[in-house]
Amino acid sequence: MNKRALLVVDMSHDFVADDGGLTVGKSAQEIVSDIIKTANTFLENEDIVAVCMDAHTEDDPHFELWPKHNVIGTKGQQLYGELGTWYDTYKEHENLFYIPKPEYDAFFQTDLEEKLVAANVRDVFVVGVCTDICNFLTVYGAYARGFKTFAIEDQMATFTGNQEMFLKQMEAIFKTTIVNTSDVVYKL
Repeated sequence: MNKRALLVVDMSHDFVADDGGLTVGKSAQEIVSDIIKTANTFLENEDIVAVCMDAHTEDDPHFELWPKHNVIGTKGQQLYGELGTWYDTYKEHENLFYIPKPEYDAFFQTDLEEKLVAANVRDVFVVGVCTDICNFLTVYGAYARGFKTFAIEDQMATFTGNQEMFLKQMEAIFKTTIVNTSDVVYKL
């Protein structure tokens, strides 16, 4: 039987909290409860949830481009607020994966593809931050590996003004289906 996967991208303290190193801030904080509802729906349906998290070393060359964020083992890399609590509750669930990622695309140099293929996943839903950076490139990573992609638009946020443009780009370039929380939580 085919399964679906929910990829929760970069919902860390550094990307979400007011004092985070590269924060999206309030718009990211506002999507936390819907991400939790959606993750619960996926697990209840025996689908997959993968928490995909930037994982940088202290001297990562990435910090030549961006402020320091998501350094391995720091508070900044921990899941933000209630998402952290949710993860601690379900972390032993067989359909919940934690995927540390070195780059924007959650498939690049990770075992995410292998885990999704082994679970017979065909459809990949993406939520989290940032819509125009890691979400966009993770959608591309899924598309390039043959998965059908979905972006849950009201569970994405960014610190730029490019949200709508990049959702349209996902739809046009990667044939991503743009959905919202009610489509996923109440119709799966």
